[in-house]
Formats: sequence, C-alpha cells, structure tokens
Amino acid sequence: MDTNGAVLVVIAVVILYLLSSIKILREYERGVIFRLGRLLSEPKGPGLVFVFAPLDRIVRVSLRIDTLEVPPQDIVTRDNVTLKVNAVVYFRVIDPRLAIVEVSNFLYATSQLAQTTLRSVLGEYDLDDLLGQREKLNIRLQSILDQHTAPWGVKVSVVEVKQVDLPEQMIRAIARQAEAERERRAKIIHAEGEYTAAEKLGMAAEVLQRQPAAIQLRYLQTLVEIGAEKNTTIVFPLPIDIIASLEGALNRFGMPGAGAAKP
Repeated sequence: MDTNGAVLVVIAVVILYLLSSIKILREYERGVIFRLGRLLSEPKGPGLVFVFAPLDRIVRVSLRIDTLEVPPQDIVTRDNVTLKVNAVVYFRVIDPRLAIVEVSNFLYATSQLAQTTLRSVLGEYDLDDLLGQREKLNIRLQSILDQHTAPWGVKVSVVEVKQVDLPEQMIRAIARQAEAERERRAKIIHAEGEYTAAEKLGMAAEVLQRQPAAIQLRYLQTLVEIGAEKNTTIVFPLPIDIIASLEGALNRFGMPGAGAAKP
C-alpha cells in the first residue's frame, strides 16, 4: 500500500513536471533555449515546445515590427543653427539568438544608437538641406542604423524624421526669406511680361511701317470702340504724316519746327 502510494506520488510529480514543461509560443514568437547555460543551435517555436526546467531556460522574443520613438534631440547644424529634432524608428528582430546573446537589451541599445546617430548625421547638414531633403536624410539614417544593428540580429526597416522645432527668430527669418523670394519671382515675371510686350509692339510697328493704310484702320477701330461707350467725347484723328509734312514745309521756309520757340 505504501509502495503503491509512493509510485502514484512519483507518477503525479512526473505528470506535473511534464505539464509545467509545456510552453506555447505564438506565431510571431520564438523561444531562445539555454540548456545548462549553453545556447541551442535553433530557436524554438511557434507552437508547442518543451522546456525542461531547471536544465532549460527559455527567453521569448517577438518577431513583429516594433516602433521606437526617438525623443527630441538638440541638433546644431553645419551653419550653426540650434534646433530640436525627433524621429521614429521601425525595426524587427530577424535572428532571435543574436538579439539575446550579442546584446543585453537590444531595444535599449537600438534606442541609444538612434539618438546618437540622429545627432551626428543631422549635424553634418545645413538647415536648408535638413528641411528640403528629408527623404534623403531618412534613407541615410536607416542605412547607418541597419548597418550597426545587423550584428545584433535586428533589422531597421524605416527611419522617419517626425518634427523639426525651429527657434522663433529663425521662423521669422525664414518667413522674410520666403517673402523676398516671392517678390523676386514677381519682379522677374513682370519684367518678362514687359519684354514680351515690347517685342510684340516692335513687330506691330514693323507691320504698320510696311502697310501705312493699317494705321487708318486702327484709327477707325479706335473710333468704334470710343463710340460704343455712349459718351460725348469727340475725337478728330490727325494722321502723323500731316504733322511731318507741315514740319518739313516750315523748315523749307526757314521757320523753326513745330513745338520750337525762339528765345
């Protein structure tokens, strides 16, 4: 009776031990197993795995994409402008063994590396480049972070600079610069319009010079336009040729030209 009871106790202990050794890993999880302190060659999971404690110790690692928000960093650009920049980093673990063995806390290590890389890389650019070449900066940051985190089994997929906080005086300076740029463009467009109008007027003058009768047609068209406005203005068109003829006649008789006066 005592022997049977002891056997039942042993069987119950073994069953409880086996039940406690059963671990269930989700689809996105992997289990890194240390057996007697040594790392097994392959991580376990997903599904049902056995962990025989105290011989084995399991460390669960998620393979999902994780988001890391980089807190605002004080940046001094190459043209000596001080500003605050924050970013967001998307990464995932691709090798659970390296993520556990090569670094004590891969999440903290990636966060610190992202902060230092953000400060060092953005400090190499001018303010205009930082504001206008955001996509180029994101690609370079992602490349540098991915290169340094690869030995940890971590893959950095995307780095995005979220916000750039400028000093108040710098915001006003940028606004004045933008206003001056718009005024410059407006003056250029106005000058181009004047140049085009002058070219067209020169072409029209050449046509009128070749066809003197066209001037009379323009006179008649102008009278029609004035008469359509229902006003009391009376216009007598005086051809310019008449004035030129009168001036020539006066010069032949030794009289000063029209508009000239003797002192």
